[in-house]
Amino acid sequence: MDLLDSGQKFSPRQDSDWDTTLQFLPAADTKHLEKKSGRRKKLWIGLGLVLSAAAVSLLTGLLVWHFHLRSDVRVKRVYIGSMGIGDQRFLPAYEDPSSPQFSSMATLVSRQLKLIYSKNSVLTKYFKGSSVQAFSEGEGGSDSLVAYYQSEFDIPVPQQGALDEAIESLEPSSQQGRQGRVLLKPVDALSVNNVISRVIDPRMTRTSLQVGESFNVHVSKAGVVQSPGFPDSSYPSNVYLMWRFRADPGHRVRLDFHTLILEDDCQQDFIKIYDSLAPIEHRALTEQCGYPHGSLSFLSSGNVMLLTLVTDEEKNFPGFRANYSQIPLTEQKCGGTLSGDKGSVSSPFFPSNYPPRTSCVWNIEVPVEKFVKVQFSKFLLGNQSNQCPEDYVKVDDKRLCGRKLKNTVITSQSNTMTIKFNSDSSYVDQGFTAEYEAFVPTNPCPGRFQCTNNLCINTTLQCDGWNDCGDGSDENNCECNEAQMKCKNGRCKPKFWECDGSDDCGDGTDEENCEKCKPGEFSCRNGLCISETLKCNGKDDCADGSDESKCERSLVLQQCSEFTFRCRDGRCISKLNPECDGEPDCEDGSDEDNCQCGSRPYRSSRIVGGQMSREGEWPWQVSLHIRGTGHVCGASVLNNRWLLTAAHCVQDNGPNKYSQADQWEAMLGLHVQSQTNEWTVRRNIKQIIAHQDYNSMTYNNDIALMELDKNVTLNQNIWPICLPSPTYDFPEGQVAWITGWGATREGGSVAMILQKAEVRIVNATVCKNLMNDEVTDMMLCAGVLKGGVDACQGDSGGPLSVTGPSGRVLLAGLVSWGDGCARRNRPGIYTRVTKYRSWIKEKSGV
Repeated sequence: MDLLDSGQKFSPRQDSDWDTTLQFLPAADTKHLEKKSGRRKKLWIGLGLVLSAAAVSLLTGLLVWHFHLRSDVRVKRVYIGSMGIGDQRFLPAYEDPSSPQFSSMATLVSRQLKLIYSKNSVLTKYFKGSSVQAFSEGEGGSDSLVAYYQSEFDIPVPQQGALDEAIESLEPSSQQGRQGRVLLKPVDALSVNNVISRVIDPRMTRTSLQVGESFNVHVSKAGVVQSPGFPDSSYPSNVYLMWRFRADPGHRVRLDFHTLILEDDCQQDFIKIYDSLAPIEHRALTEQCGYPHGSLSFLSSGNVMLLTLVTDEEKNFPGFRANYSQIPLTEQKCGGTLSGDKGSVSSPFFPSNYPPRTSCVWNIEVPVEKFVKVQFSKFLLGNQSNQCPEDYVKVDDKRLCGRKLKNTVITSQSNTMTIKFNSDSSYVDQGFTAEYEAFVPTNPCPGRFQCTNNLCINTTLQCDGWNDCGDGSDENNCECNEAQMKCKNGRCKPKFWECDGSDDCGDGTDEENCEKCKPGEFSCRNGLCISETLKCNGKDDCADGSDESKCERSLVLQQCSEFTFRCRDGRCISKLNPECDGEPDCEDGSDEDNCQCGSRPYRSSRIVGGQMSREGEWPWQVSLHIRGTGHVCGASVLNNRWLLTAAHCVQDNGPNKYSQADQWEAMLGLHVQSQTNEWTVRRNIKQIIAHQDYNSMTYNNDIALMELDKNVTLNQNIWPICLPSPTYDFPEGQVAWITGWGATREGGSVAMILQKAEVRIVNATVCKNLMNDEVTDMMLCAGVLKGGVDACQGDSGGPLSVTGPSGRVLLAGLVSWGDGCARRNRPGIYTRVTKYRSWIKEKSGV
């Protein structure tokens, strides 16, 4: 037995009964092992510590001296800027850097910069040179000019701060140029209106970058721009590319991204858009990487815009495709006087991102006996801050900014209200939309309930157990009815929520006095109770592995159960949901097999209450069409040959022979109905396999397989979703997503653009109570019980997907049935895929 395992520990202390007869290997030089006196030993130790400290101090001093005090340790510092020049007309030849006119004006600008720098001792001392990159028409029209330049300085490390201050000081001092010209010599005089300069983004000066081409694009005719290789191959490594867009005078540039898929880390690969022709940080509109989900429509303040792409060595992705166009500056409509009892206001071009350097003022005036209130239904203006110094909305004297003001209501104390929107010169956002309404002060919510936050809601929503106001005021001081329980905090909640495992009251009242394990006991998934001390002890005390399922190490069990994962070798492990979590738990590694599914490549039923998805966001989503009819049902990609859908989609209905494979065609990689593109693949169906026990009355076993007539090539827009193991656990409250082209409201028509909506897994007991016990164990419930979000007609067969801890997406359910669409306390019912894992394997091999 290993002595350490037996409990004996090594001790450096020599006891009196030490066995002196023990033999040790002899030392090569016994003098090196002679015992010295303790005093001398301490002296040497002390001396060693002093010498070590001195060495560290010396090294630190040398480093400080080397990097901060030596004047010959210098770094290159590059600034990008613009110079506004009066009394100079913009010439078409200035667009061509090889033209004599460009060269002549560039020489004048470089001389002017040198003269400006010469007036500052720091700038003139370390200035190395300037180059002009582009010209554009100035804000003053054809009689003014803007030059975009790059200046390089060779600066000692400790002087970098002083250099930045000196550069920034040019901006106020340049205003003096408006009062008199800066003359080099009479024939070369330039009238400088303003100078803006900022240090360049350091990622654009990485030594590994191979600075590529810059492209000049005129947007007077709409067109398309895309990254190199798109869509057939990934963009190249280590490139810095620029696209300079120019619109006609009196117009602005509009750039709408159709696809944008980059590496998730913006320190590696990114695009950046500027409201200029040079990458001036002061004029950056946005920086994007990964697979962004916000608005990707951008507008310039004038007639120029710059798009840059920077990539690094590794992990190249598809890139982007964007549509460019121009719109007249006069097309911006915002501000004005409003006098109706009701109306709406929004930031310019909403829901596109608003342009920079924009100001709008709305003056609202209603009848004198009324007040005004405004409610924001969407509000996205940068980050929340106290003063809101950048982009903001000002309602009378109250400034607003940030991203958490949806449903905020502000009221006036008179019959007038002023709303002002302001954006600065950089970093735009989607903006806001709001509705205003006149009201009588004594009755601010006629026929409705007034929340404490001034929100008005339908009176039927009061005391129904749901926080509809957002501040809970609609659930205060309620009298509970027979179907409700009274929480200790005074709130009323449905009785069937008692003892469902969720704290619905908010104070735990509904989970008290339930038949549970005693304090100090652990509740096993199979219902048994064991002592808390037995958790994670390396033994299967629950007999289903659940007491060992969330421990640091998973346990190989002697006996498998319905709650444990079975490895390929037949052994079972205790860990909860071990598949594809990046950690091999089975000895044969089978828990990490086939894990390419569900990970959106290039990334580490109509939907009620949903939102439009982005192209390629749900690459496993399929649209099933009946020939001559169009979209009928949804489906999920399992591999390059097989799809999974609902059995009720493929049942004959009178003359419609939906069970016949030749009636169907599958559209894979589709985003917009009736609009195919390079990603879209159309396939015929070879065979349909509906579950043999499907019950059209109860919708039990509502699942079917479809085999394509030909394999498809998997890519970022067509990719299989992961099938969970039979024991995979989708706990109540788990966030899930429903996707589809089905009706966007009950009784409505199908959606054109693929919709998505977030729901949550609903407790099975609660669901059965809500749906009158029509839900079987083969079904899964999900939704938002207060209503408003659900799957509907046309979404049938589509996926209910859940993202696992490793980031891979699993198919939790198939859209099956429901009581109407998005009704309150009526969740959607889905086929529970875990119950059919063996059936899918048997029929398709997947």
